Amino acid sequence: MNAVNKQDSGQPDMASFAASHGVAKQAGVVLRVDGLKKHFPVHKGVLRRVAGQVKAVDGISFSIRAGETLCLVGESGCGKSTVGKTILRLQEPTAGRLWLGETDITALNEEQMRSHRRGVQMVFQDPYSSLNPRMRVGQIIAEPLENYGLAKPGAEGERQIAGLLEKVGLRPDAMARYPFEFSGGQRQRLGIARALALNPRLIVADEPVSALDVSVQAQVLNLMMDLQDEFGLAYLFISHDLAVVEHIGHRIAVMYLGRIVELSTRDRIFGQPLHPYTEALMAAAPIADPKARRQRLVIEGDVPSPMNPPPGCHFHTRCPYAEARCRIEDPPLQEVAPGHVVACHLRTPQTVAAMAAAAT
Repeated sequence: MNAVNKQDSGQPDMASFAASHGVAKQAGVVLRVDGLKKHFPVHKGVLRRVAGQVKAVDGISFSIRAGETLCLVGESGCGKSTVGKTILRLQEPTAGRLWLGETDITALNEEQMRSHRRGVQMVFQDPYSSLNPRMRVGQIIAEPLENYGLAKPGAEGERQIAGLLEKVGLRPDAMARYPFEFSGGQRQRLGIARALALNPRLIVADEPVSALDVSVQAQVLNLMMDLQDEFGLAYLFISHDLAVVEHIGHRIAVMYLGRIVELSTRDRIFGQPLHPYTEALMAAAPIADPKARRQRLVIEGDVPSPMNPPPGCHFHTRCPYAEARCRIEDPPLQEVAPGHVVACHLRTPQTVAAMAAAAT
């Protein structure tokens, strides 16, 4: 993917913009998630009694550092978007802990949570419905600033909005226009500008380019990477598109039925996937070279219901390597190589070391 072509005019000075927004690159952990669960009750009957629980997110843990992009990947319905909404406290967690920096935000009430919402913002999947069609662009971007008393009056406020628009490659005169006057890629840039307005440390991006053409996807992705380099932003990037993930991700977490089954660096996930589910995802991704050939791992059967997941390893009903043990015992998420964790009975530090030795 090619880098974004920046406009010859209208690009603000990077250092002055960072200074005006009080941006400081931090080397520490921005977000820590510990044993997060989100279960939705299922009601049935006239009395609406609880008949079960949909285990959308079922005990996941990870952390994200400043300047890092952690990508969540998996099939539709595996719980990726629920993770993002729960981290933002748009949905309340059923169990687990959420830490923003040094602050445990899990049990904060709405008033206490308000000050911390500045530090984490969201870019939504659909650029067509995430912007209010009745508001001008200047009002849309100014709204979060006004909510926190950060909007500047008069001409100074217009310069403040213009700086945010220029940061995402849009002209200042866009302030007077409505969202319907922009293309899909431009609307997503507006969403990014709105997210940047409060100077967040973490941005949750939920399928931010899935509704865009491939060429426009590249522009938006490279814009996000440029902004990350500039301000040390941390991204939780949710996607099902492996080509996009390979382009933007530093680490990748693979989810299946509400659980993380594998987590490692981008190079290790794409170069040596260890969990059978990850292996199948990589095998299913298209290759740009028509002459390239690779072994296909075919997954049979349907995804089990998150309301009634199978015992043992959740993936055993579709895994071509499943053994009797997999149907009974739930595999722990363990580190099998430095920085590489996987939940599979067949992948231990010893077997992974043997695989690496055989490959050399």
